[in-house]
Amino acid sequence: MLQVFIGFDPREAIAYDVLAHSIRRHASIPISVRPLVQKELRERGLYTRARGPTESTEFSLTRFLVPAVSQYRGWSVFMDCDMLCRADIAGLAAQASPDKAVLVVKHDYVPKTERKFLDQVQTKYARKNWSSVMLFNNERCRALSADYVNSASGLELHRFKWVDDVLIGDLPTEWNWLVTEYEYSPAAKLVHYTLGGPWFDAYRACDYAGEWFKEREACASSG
Repeated sequence: MLQVFIGFDPREAIAYDVLAHSIRRHASIPISVRPLVQKELRERGLYTRARGPTESTEFSLTRFLVPAVSQYRGWSVFMDCDMLCRADIAGLAAQASPDKAVLVVKHDYVPKTERKFLDQVQTKYARKNWSSVMLFNNERCRALSADYVNSASGLELHRFKWVDDVLIGDLPTEWNWLVTEYEYSPAAKLVHYTLGGPWFDAYRACDYAGEWFKEREACASSG
């Protein structure tokens, strides 16, 4: 079974619900979809660090605990909550390569804006958004212990200093398509509202917004 962890922030709870629904609706393989909730990780003693000034969400750094939460077994996916799945996640699972520790979309871009949702500063750094979708080969990610995640700098984690570059595999860009940063593409499989999603008034007309609202309606009607 593929474990899917979605970053959870109370300010974007609706985004989590809709993304989880879209993943389950398309999936043709057994999956487990779970929110990665900082409060729960703190209660378990897995996450102890104070929130830093550049952490725009509650899952900015907790994402790197996914291999530990998975007990370093099997394969797990992490994704930000501000996304919409438009395809069968089996296609993402099929990218798994046992000779890699983690697979990501290796974006090479400079953000177009200085601010993003909720007027957060748009932090710019090397390997920006690589960590927003990660397919973890958990056994090979033992460097991401709770002690390490709680002590390493945010940039060290997000720049993948915890793994040799040769162990970072490539995912097709369609599995982390950056809305507005990239042109609209009907081939996008997992769209990422990285600047802000349709659940915020300022982004109600962004690309793929109509699909998100339809998914929200389907999610609501499914109970």
